[in-house]
Parts: sequence; C-alpha cells; structure tokens
Amino acid sequence: MSAVPAPSPDGPPPPGRRQRLRARWADRLALPRFAFWLLSRGAVLLAMCAALYVLNGFLIGWAHAYDVLVGITSPAAVCPQWCAWPLSLTGWAAIPAIIGAAAGYVITEQIQAHHARELDDVLNELRRLAEPPLPPSPSSGGDA
Repeated sequence: MSAVPAPSPDGPPPPGRRQRLRARWADRLALPRFAFWLLSRGAVLLAMCAALYVLNGFLIGWAHAYDVLVGITSPAAVCPQWCAWPLSLTGWAAIPAIIGAAAGYVITEQIQAHHARELDDVLNELRRLAEPPLPPSPSSGGDA
C-alpha cells in the first residue's frame, strides 16, 4: 500500500510569479470593453507610434520629429525623409483614429450603462398605463 502524505496545515503554497502572470493575462477577458481594447489593441498601436517617434527623434531631432508629427513641418522639409513620411501619416491619421476609437468606446459604454430597461418592457408599461382605470369594487359593508 502506498502512503498518502498528510495535507499541510498551512495550505497550498502561494502561486509563483509565472502563475500570477498567467492569471492576470487570463483576467483581461473579464475587463470592460474599453479597458480590454486599451490593453490589447490600443497599447500595440500606441507603442508603434511611440517607436516611430523615437526613431525620428534620433534621426531628425526631437523638435523636428514633434513638428512633423503634429503637422507643423512638412516631412519633405527634413532629412532623411524616409522616416519622416510615416511619422507624418501617423500624426495625421493614426493618432486621431486612436483617440476617436477610445472616445467611441467610452461613449458606447456610457450609453449602454444608461439603458437599464429593454424597449419591450417600456412599451408594455406604457400600454398598461394607457388602459382605462378599473371601476372601484363595491364595498361589502353597509353605511349607517
């Protein structure tokens, strides 16, 4: 017969760093839509924009990179242009799209939070309220 070890009075050992990270990564699916988008897709897009800005900062200078990003300076006016054009397009199209997507998610969540009742429930209540009131029931007791 094999001996079964007695359970430890302290309980199971605490989870390691790897198990905690795995649990945190799995918990992201339970986040609200905006937080999930921000952690999954938004973070990737923002990291790519930041990497492009840093690359341009080293190649054309930080002030020129900022001016190209916000559209003050044309990417044709800086050298090298091969890295300034993607930065300019990022500042012109990608950054407003990211901000618009984030605002859209926030607004959608706020609208959905205020939809407390279904349309059918509201219509049924309105129909019930529109019906004429029932006549009062005759009282069983006599008046003296």
